[in-house]
Amino acid sequence: MGSIQALRGTRDILPEEVGYWQQVERIARQILDRAAYQEIRPPIFERTELFERGIGEATDIVGKEMYTFNDRAKPPRSVTLRPEGTAGVVRAYIQNSLYAAGGVQRLWYIGPMFRYENPQAGRQRQFHQLGVEVIGSADARADAEVIAIATNILQNLGLLNLNLDLNSVGNPEDRHHYRQALVDYLTPYKDELDQDSQERLNRNPMRILDSKDKRTIEIAQNAPSILDYLGENSQRHFQQVQQLLSDLGISYQLNPRLVRGLDYYTHTAFEIISDDLGAQATVCGGGRYDGLVEELGGNKTPAVGWAIGLERLVLLLKQIWKQPTPVLDFYLVSRGELAEAQSIKLAYDLRQSGFSVELDLSGSAFGKQFKRADRSGAVACLVLGDAEAQSQTVNLKWLKSGEQEVITQADLLAKADELRAQLDSCR
Repeated sequence: MGSIQALRGTRDILPEEVGYWQQVERIARQILDRAAYQEIRPPIFERTELFERGIGEATDIVGKEMYTFNDRAKPPRSVTLRPEGTAGVVRAYIQNSLYAAGGVQRLWYIGPMFRYENPQAGRQRQFHQLGVEVIGSADARADAEVIAIATNILQNLGLLNLNLDLNSVGNPEDRHHYRQALVDYLTPYKDELDQDSQERLNRNPMRILDSKDKRTIEIAQNAPSILDYLGENSQRHFQQVQQLLSDLGISYQLNPRLVRGLDYYTHTAFEIISDDLGAQATVCGGGRYDGLVEELGGNKTPAVGWAIGLERLVLLLKQIWKQPTPVLDFYLVSRGELAEAQSIKLAYDLRQSGFSVELDLSGSAFGKQFKRADRSGAVACLVLGDAEAQSQTVNLKWLKSGEQEVITQADLLAKADELRAQLDSCR
């Protein structure tokens, strides 16, 4: 019988890669904490209706990509593994009355999402996102703030060659006027559009602008611009966002073809794109979604947010820096029944004192254990044999210099500060 393999579109994040993920979360958490954003952790699965209403039934995500199943309730309920994070955060905002405290809710999340897509580098069927949502503000400053925070996170991670694409998709009234102009332009080209775009022509024509088909992209290049159909209020908001970004020193380029893949967007839409990622170039995407809270049963509430795809981000990080290797303080080897019993207690006590200790559990000969100690990257090796166990001592060997000393186990623990200083000087 063959071994069981991970499903296509999923992958193991192994120890040699985890450091990149931890670094992203560490830097993001620092920046978000400073901006008074609070972490929220919604469930991984929700009622299917949440995504049908929130994302839009005409989208590819709802129509083709969701992992949906009936649970064991009687009668069964349709349940979906979350394909994105915003709808779940908004549902939690409404259900838990986070609006009751008044003011603006600044929230962030991190975790896995699920879409049945064709796997590629940087795109998996189980993928991970870091996202922020600012709920309760219609102010253009909220748009500028979330874009600035995304930029800050990516810059602090050392990323270069990033470009910010900016657009406004207006309000529903603006889009109604634009929709007809877009249909009028595209209809003569219907037979030249890809199959998906032909199906979208009367159902959701703005999504055609997001097509990846080469001929459809060529046709869309000369399509009317939604920026020409924005009403006065939409124009004012978009101009304010642009001015605020300029004031912050954040460069951008207008992209009237940018519509994003979800139906809930209004007004500002943006993507941060890397020149170093090939086809899967978008690192961060988001925008304003002023109608979503009301659509999901809450009061009319403006909101704006974004999500960063962590798989793509890690691909970029691997190009610019090596994963930091944790420096181990001690590698503890032991041989003999009494010595092995003392070794686990000594390792525990040292860890309680703040030292990092790897305990060799192999029970193999000292020679093999010493070789593993040399490969471990530890600063020092602690050796416990029968003689040391009887005398309650330990042989301390500094691996870089080869110097050794015998010290009682009690003194080893009692002189933690002195020992810490020695470790630092030997790193």
